Amino acid sequence: MSEAKWYVVHTYSGYENKVKANIDKTIENRHLEDQILEVRVPMQEVLELKNGVQKPSQKKMFPGYVLIHMYMNDDTWYVVRNTRGVTGFVGPGSKPVPLEEDEMERLGIKKEHIIVDLEVGDTVTVLSGAWEGTVGMIQSLNEQKQSLSINVELFGRETPVELNFSEVRKID
Repeated sequence: MSEAKWYVVHTYSGYENKVKANIDKTIENRHLEDQILEVRVPMQEVLELKNGVQKPSQKKMFPGYVLIHMYMNDDTWYVVRNTRGVTGFVGPGSKPVPLEEDEMERLGIKKEHIIVDLEVGDTVTVLSGAWEGTVGMIQSLNEQKQSLSINVELFGRETPVELNFSEVRKID
């Protein structure tokens, strides 16, 4: 399998977050987590002046566009292209063109690769977020997404939780 690349998808204006949610749901339903790695609606912080008061708010950097980090193949192309609200990939004709590394860096998306000494079966503690302080055993690792899955007990049942590598620490 070749390297995952970032692609730009054109959407109906105002539907960016809905498209992201639809693609995320399709990824989960079709188990494409290893092929479509990330869906992003780039945001920037701006200061708005309302009633003489400046307030920080989030604004879409590229209205009408969504960025997708994925392996391009017939399945992923079909899933993304046929998502409600998507009008097509950016590129000539029906051939999507991936973004270059320097273009991604200018958007603030750097190619980070964290080398970890974690393995399936290791016990970790969660350092931040809703599960802070929780201890769990690693069920799966995804180095492409820099994430792992642990089972936590919720309402008396084992429930899988996906976390970033940076959110956990290995217990020796």
